[in-house]
Parts: sequence; C-alpha cells; structure tokens
Amino acid sequence: MFELICNVVLFVFLGYTWFTHVLEAKVPKSYLKNPNVLYPDVWPKVIILLLLVCIAVNIYKIVKKNKGNPEFTFAAFGRNTLAFLKSKTFLGMIILVIASLVLEPLGFVVTAALIMFCYGMLLGEKKWWRLAIIAVVLGILLHIVFSGLLNVNLPRGTVSFLRSFSLFLENLV
Repeated sequence: MFELICNVVLFVFLGYTWFTHVLEAKVPKSYLKNPNVLYPDVWPKVIILLLLVCIAVNIYKIVKKNKGNPEFTFAAFGRNTLAFLKSKTFLGMIILVIASLVLEPLGFVVTAALIMFCYGMLLGEKKWWRLAIIAVVLGILLHIVFSGLLNVNLPRGTVSFLRSFSLFLENLV
C-alpha cells in the first residue's frame, strides 16, 4: 500500500509540475523565427510525460497484483506505518533531510563526511573511529575531484573556518 501511495503522490506532483511549468529561460528571437526549433521547456516536459506514463503503468501493476490481498488496505497500511518509521530506510531518509538543511552552513566536505559516517553507523559499522577517518578522507577527496578537477561549484559553507578550508582544498588542484 505504501508503494501505491508514493506512486500516486509522485504522479500528482509531476502532473502539477507539467501544468504549472513556467518557461523561465528567455528564448532568443532567432529561435522564434525557426519553426523547427525546440524551446527550452520541451525536454523537461517530455521527461515528465514519460515519467507520468511509467508511473501510471506502475500504479496499474500494483493494483492488479494486490487485488484481493487482505494486507492491501488502508488499515494494514496504518499498522505497518509504525514499523516503517522505525526502519533503517526511514532513518536514512531523515539523515538526507538533515544533510540538506546543513549543507549550506557547513559546506560540502563536512556534510558529505557526516552523511557517510551516519550511513556507516546505520549499516552497522562497529569501529566508529575508522568510519570517521574514512568519511573525512572521502569527503575531502570528493571535494577535490568535483571542485578542482571537474570545476563543479560545491557549497563552501558559511562558517568561516569551513569556508577557508574548502577554498584551501580548491586551490590544491
């Protein structure tokens, strides 16, 4: 039932996005003269349309598969919700929500290290000190690769010493 509810919510959200999509990019006048040109909003709309079709097919399959199943009711969903809220999946989702909230002030390096550390603990790693070292080293390496080698602008953080550290890492490469 949870999968069906998630699919329906996603379908409604994507439908809303399809109908309220606003063309934000300015279209050059040369584009307007050419009748064969694709406007900037075409590909997002095509992708959303394909997602809507796939989700509709998935909703149909879920309903067809679970027709007559006594566990496929809202009452069973209510009973199973508490178990889901205690699961590792839900805790992983909470970790990502918290990470998205602290990304801007702490910056990419610290946030990536915290995500890796928390997920490692969630998956059952016993040696927390080793996990912390690996998470910090990987966070630093990811920052160097993406910002230095691939020229991707990553959040540096608003905390002064973390911002300085991120700028230092970017200057290494």
